[in-house]
Amino acid sequence: MDAVRFVESCEEGFVAATVTPRHLLLNRNVLFQGRLQPHNRCLPVPKEKSTAIVSAVTSGSKRFFLGTDGAPHERRRKECPCGCAGIYNAPAALALYAKVFEEAGALDKLEAFTSLNGPDFYGLPRNTSKIKLIKTSWKVPESFSFSFGDIIPMLQVKH
Repeated sequence: MDAVRFVESCEEGFVAATVTPRHLLLNRNVLFQGRLQPHNRCLPVPKEKSTAIVSAVTSGSKRFFLGTDGAPHERRRKECPCGCAGIYNAPAALALYAKVFEEAGALDKLEAFTSLNGPDFYGLPRNTSKIKLIKTSWKVPESFSFSFGDIIPMLQVKH
């Protein structure tokens, strides 16, 4: 993929890429499964599931790091003629990244991607808090209710 080659070709320390779960898991087909799926609409529309991006983030390269780019638009603003683009992935983001890294046989590189590469690139202190991921069966909630309306998260619409 051109974006991966570009990032890798630049002088280290000057260019990096944040990568969202949708970059790793989705392609444009998720927009049209059965009918238009507005909750899977984002811009730019991913043309294909990118094995190049998956390879880059699971390689251990410090140039790639987590960037959830969450875009929580309420249901009524997504399910309308000119619906907002953006995917709400925050509730499942870490689980999705872990799935990608596990499938690539690179779980040992997940911590750097999620927690170290970003602060190092921006010259920020690393977070000293720890989390522990435990592999269990889990289902993303169908929606989240807020005072302004409901939000449908990523993975709630069939891929």
